[in-house]
Amino acid sequence: MKVTVLLENGMSFEAKGFGAGGTKVGEIVFNTSMTGYQEIITDPSYAGQFVVFTMPEIGNVGVNKDDNESNKAWLKGIIVREYVNTWSNFRGEKSLDEFLKEQNVLGISEIDTRFLTKLIRSEGAMMMIASSEIHDTEKLKEILNSTPRIEEIDYIKEVTTQKPYIHPHGAWNDKEFKYNPKKTDKKIAVLDFGVKRNILNELTEAGMECLVLPASTKAEEIIEMYKNGDIQGVFLSNGPGDPLILKDIHKEIQKLLKEKIPMFGICLGHQLLSISHGYPTFKLKFGHHGGNHPVKNYIGKKPVVEITAQNHNYNVPENIEEIAEITHKNLFDGSIEGVKYKNEPVFSVQHHPEASPGPHDSKYIFKEFYNML
Repeated sequence: MKVTVLLENGMSFEAKGFGAGGTKVGEIVFNTSMTGYQEIITDPSYAGQFVVFTMPEIGNVGVNKDDNESNKAWLKGIIVREYVNTWSNFRGEKSLDEFLKEQNVLGISEIDTRFLTKLIRSEGAMMMIASSEIHDTEKLKEILNSTPRIEEIDYIKEVTTQKPYIHPHGAWNDKEFKYNPKKTDKKIAVLDFGVKRNILNELTEAGMECLVLPASTKAEEIIEMYKNGDIQGVFLSNGPGDPLILKDIHKEIQKLLKEKIPMFGICLGHQLLSISHGYPTFKLKFGHHGGNHPVKNYIGKKPVVEITAQNHNYNVPENIEEIAEITHKNLFDGSIEGVKYKNEPVFSVQHHPEASPGPHDSKYIFKEFYNML
């Protein structure tokens, strides 16, 4: 099917479509990972966005039920140079086209993704609209201009779990291709802002039983669990959108901080901890999205470089060092990637140590949280 794409800066393109049709509005970002398109598509942190894959061929291994990072796809669409419908993989179960139709996600192909990536890099992430139904750019412009921007929408209410549950398994066992349960001797509450399954897998593998709670859970309920010994700590998950608009969540985290409950945050959780300490986040020009970002780890006697997975548009400010030790920095742009708060049992990282997809250099961080508990 024919798809017309209109960017916020006025540029328009004609492309081919696959997956679900329709008219979608969202923010365009690019991802530099070479593998793991299924994990990226099902990552709740991409809610409200179109993802441009810099890897030119997408779809070649199909999809399967085990590699999803959540129970559905939350993004608006994907943009690829070439879609491969003839997939081949012994774990594959269906084509990416079938999967996107089931998930109501628009696929866009036969478009110059190298040009789009360079454009985003120079002009920054921007809103866009894509349609298989409407090809009049003036009509598309009207819809785009009348749709709320991503930073105005609270996607957490959509992606969070609706009821508490215990996560059932540990990390992936490559030899047997099934999940490997592991005994846990610590219990934590996971505030679900759009948590990836592989984060829960790694927390469990490190020795922590994960009680996953809705994002709307009140601090008083968590504090009571902590005081009763039902949990030993709190994990703040990744998630989509602008953390500054989540004012109710800021207040609940501040209550948890007053109780000196051990806490660990990843990505959005990292940003929310900064805001809750009184240090507002800011938006990066085009964000960090990919599986190949070098990060310097300053913990220990000698700094080391880790290759990390990233997925975020927002960052904590430099002056957070007034209240926290900087533990990690991004070597691409010098932005802060990890902090440990002074005089508090609280730390966080911006990158994704579970790396799904991506390298495993940072997996030790989950064990650090376990050891702190």
